[in-house]
Amino acid sequence: MNTATVLALAFAIGLIDGLRSMTAPAVVAWAARWKWLDLHSSFLAFMGSAVAAYIFTAAAIVEFVVDKLPKTPSRKEARGLTARIVLGGLSGATVCAAANHSIALGALLGVAGGVAGAFAGYEMRTRLVRALNVPDFVIALLEDAVAIGGGFLIVSRF
Repeated sequence: MNTATVLALAFAIGLIDGLRSMTAPAVVAWAARWKWLDLHSSFLAFMGSAVAAYIFTAAAIVEFVVDKLPKTPSRKEARGLTARIVLGGLSGATVCAAANHSIALGALLGVAGGVAGAFAGYEMRTRLVRALNVPDFVIALLEDAVAIGGGFLIVSRF
């Protein structure tokens, strides 16, 4: 796979992380577990372990539920944004490691994608709720589907 494609995928997995902070690492962990991503020669090989896949998946399920609660803080606040920075970086680095490209550059692109996805996702969600005059819950479910489907589409490219 060429460098530009790998780097675009690292940024794209970061975008997914911006939508749902735990979905990107869960998807990446399952892709590594299922051997879609080859991490055996990387220090990120732990992402392919059953423990990583199950922990990230459980955290993603909790996030799907908590996101729908009325008192959930905005993803743009410090805690949510920090999670997206850290986990977007991890996901982007893992994607690049699987393609034998720069892990550091993958992490930076994952971080950039995570931040961009957080703000773009917030804007799209709030605007769709207003434009379609539907409950936030409906658009949140749509956002969940985009994050899961988009994440698996990205890792399936390997």
